[in-house]
Amino acid sequence: MFYHDGGKLQYPVRVEKPSPLFAKALQQGIGGIQGEVRVCLQYLFQAWGARGPAKYRDMLLETGTEEIAHIEMLATAVALNLEGAPLEQDEAAKDPFVHAALGGMNIQHVIGTCMAAMPVDSEGVPFNCSHVYASGNIAADMLANATAESTGRMLAIQLWKMTDDPGMKDMLSYMIARDTMHQEQWMTAWEELGGRKNHPIPNSFPQDQENQEYNYAFMSFGLGDDYKAPQGPWTQGESFDGRAQYSSVTMRPLGEKPKLGPAPSAAPAQEAQLPSQQSTR
Repeated sequence: MFYHDGGKLQYPVRVEKPSPLFAKALQQGIGGIQGEVRVCLQYLFQAWGARGPAKYRDMLLETGTEEIAHIEMLATAVALNLEGAPLEQDEAAKDPFVHAALGGMNIQHVIGTCMAAMPVDSEGVPFNCSHVYASGNIAADMLANATAESTGRMLAIQLWKMTDDPGMKDMLSYMIARDTMHQEQWMTAWEELGGRKNHPIPNSFPQDQENQEYNYAFMSFGLGDDYKAPQGPWTQGESFDGRAQYSSVTMRPLGEKPKLGPAPSAAPAQEAQLPSQQSTR
């Protein structure tokens, strides 16, 4: 169950110099793959399917709900940046500066929403949930969440750099700070779950059942006697989980070329692919 308090914002949103072009950029923070709709749904679906200690489910619910508030803030910012924008191209053409600004405007803000935000990215592509990750493995999800907050913070910083509006900078500064905290909390939860000692994920599968020759081997696919594989702590020394020593191998084919049989007689294949033709060759 979710509640609202009549539409009060989590943090003040003000726009001193409306910019339709910046409104378009802000859409990435709503419906982009780095945006708030993505993390909101990711955290909530992780929570709704969470099994195990209840505190992780509760934390996910709290932060998923906060992301709803961030969508609300950004949607408000989009609407405020669109206020005062000319509704007709002829009107815009009278002022070359306004016309130049509208050159990058999302026209759907004019013809589709009466100057309001949409669940789309900065190019107008609708959000489709393809980047919502809820695996059911709490450790894997914590790492996915930290990655999501990292790219979200990158986006918020770029938006902060794009604007000289004091109100927008203030709002984005707040959102950048929240991204910092969210990165920290997900990694802290991952560490509490065992961190590197509980790798590889999932740690419930017995490692003696996996191929022991290649489970800690870095594979190089370069050709030529003079090619040298990239060296680093991932090619030698103790593994991340402390369970083995890394090695580096030059990969060569271990299998043969696959040989497939003819296409089924009922398949929409060419005659040369069918059994009757291949048997005569």
